[in-house]
Amino acid sequence: MSSTPRVSVIIIFLNGERFIEEAIQSLFAQTYRAWELLLVDDGSTDGSTAIARRYAAAHPQKVRYLEHPGHQNRGAAASRNLGVRNAQGEYIAFLDSDDVYLPHKLEEQVPLLDSLPEAAMLYGRARLWHTWNDNPEDMWRDELTKAAPRGKRNTLIQPPELFTCNMRDPHCYPTPSSVLARREAIDAVGGFEESFRNTFEDMTLFLKILLHFPVFVADRCWDLYRQHPDSCWAVAKKKGQYRPGRPYPAREAFLHWLETYLESRGMRGTKAWKELQKTLRPYRHPALYWPASVARDTKFRFVTWLRPRLKHWLPTPAKRLARHGLQRLATSPWASIRSGGRAG
Repeated sequence: MSSTPRVSVIIIFLNGERFIEEAIQSLFAQTYRAWELLLVDDGSTDGSTAIARRYAAAHPQKVRYLEHPGHQNRGAAASRNLGVRNAQGEYIAFLDSDDVYLPHKLEEQVPLLDSLPEAAMLYGRARLWHTWNDNPEDMWRDELTKAAPRGKRNTLIQPPELFTCNMRDPHCYPTPSSVLARREAIDAVGGFEESFRNTFEDMTLFLKILLHFPVFVADRCWDLYRQHPDSCWAVAKKKGQYRPGRPYPAREAFLHWLETYLESRGMRGTKAWKELQKTLRPYRHPALYWPASVARDTKFRFVTWLRPRLKHWLPTPAKRLARHGLQRLATSPWASIRSGGRAG
């Protein structure tokens, strides 16, 4: 390449033919130009491999194609790590192959992270993008992720506050396509945990960073997080691995991994450790927390059913009030129902 890029954008994909070109085009549409793109193929068998190779051949100064030896399928974490190892930029950004960057994402994020030398990472509020398919029934469903508590946005947050926030409320999280991180911070915490192939693999990196470094959370939306039935989370939900509103197997495995991680670093007894133990209680004592779990699940389903109907029928000022109230109702931890419980 003629010059070293400041930002390395990593797109991993597995049979992503349907959406990957739209993701790539959203990067080419960025108003900030000092980037490189690494397209990491996780063993695709559809036309996405040809699409990625075509972009790499057409733009050799900006785009590189990577794959595992023998075109293996190694999982999302291993593919993200492969991209990071080959990245040249001081900053790393991730763009999921079914998501879309808004045009000013990098132009706004890079100067912001430059101005915060103590921050290891920043992220904003992704838009849960249901309306990508122009279905009239989805027009009221788009909303922004919580990212962080309302009073903590647009500020630099010291560790482990965001870690403990995620333990209390899993809706406080960074989405991959919203993140801009320092390469040195990713290397310092050891990258992604490769035992997690398709769910929670991103959080194995992000929560390690939240645990050890200051992070800036913006009250800005920089990306569209596409919601569709073939996404990893939608597939996990169909298989019963993810149950909104109550404990579920995928998160239990993740929490146990976190416990081992904290213990290996001598963090027993810390604030983060204590919060994690509270979060694990429903998994270790399910009979004690079953009534609260059922109550939260019922509340989640009711709010999910009611929100789009209120958005459609209420006048605009009432919509804003209803949206705020329903968001708080849907995301409040069930510690309020039973002392010691945490949203799972």
